[in-house]
Amino acid sequence: MPTVGVFDSGVGGLSVLRALRAELPQVHFVYLADNANAPYGERSAQVVLDRALRLTEQLRAEHRIDALVVACNTATALAIDELRHTHPDLPFIGVEPALKPAAVLTRNGYIGVLATRGTVQSARFAQLLERVSATQVRPLHVRVQPCDGLADAIERMDAAAVHERAAFHLAQLRAGDPHRPPIDTLVLGCTHYPFARDVLQSLCGPDVLLVDTGEPVARRTRTLLNLETHAPGTEPGAFTLLSTGDRTSLEHAASRWLGVAVQVAAA
Repeated sequence: MPTVGVFDSGVGGLSVLRALRAELPQVHFVYLADNANAPYGERSAQVVLDRALRLTEQLRAEHRIDALVVACNTATALAIDELRHTHPDLPFIGVEPALKPAAVLTRNGYIGVLATRGTVQSARFAQLLERVSATQVRPLHVRVQPCDGLADAIERMDAAAVHERAAFHLAQLRAGDPHRPPIDTLVLGCTHYPFARDVLQSLCGPDVLLVDTGEPVARRTRTLLNLETHAPGTEPGAFTLLSTGDRTSLEHAASRWLGVAVQVAAA
């Protein structure tokens, strides 16, 4: 059975782990939440890089992983190139805001992106936006909103703070030219944000399509590992949860969002 490492700054990467387990039940996943240092989106680029390098070394040394999913948009943006350079023999799968799927799905060409400040200020995100825009026959109109505090509120499972932060950032996203058509597609550009999907959808209304990256990342991982598609109805396989900080919060998040009761080990 292959072993695949997955890391994020906290509980947000569980949205990716959920998709990975559904797509690859024959894989053992080791999920490492660096919640002692969460959220990454509001930390310096050097701190994120240092943590990504350290977590990768730990997962390789202690769990002999066959591949690594960087289940964090900020860490992907700021660290994945250096990770690939430092570990050329290890397959890496990163996550990035789902601009490409959104460009296909939008009906009017107006797309919103919610992401962390670390992601939206990165060169990698700018390159992604330029690359996707260049491949479109019709012009895309993309508005980007850095969402300070939203990932942290989700991490703490603070429903009131999640609603307040989501409402504030969506209002900021919509501010500006009142004659501009409204967005019809919203990219959830942080792996934490799918866990606020219901709140975001209620605030956006039913006409706005929300897009995230969990399923595309899972399919990419299967392709990279050259694994066959699982039979329909196959139960998700084994996984291990590790935390650098409060283990209880990760246990509660796994119970709530993965539907399983599991003990979290100290990383």
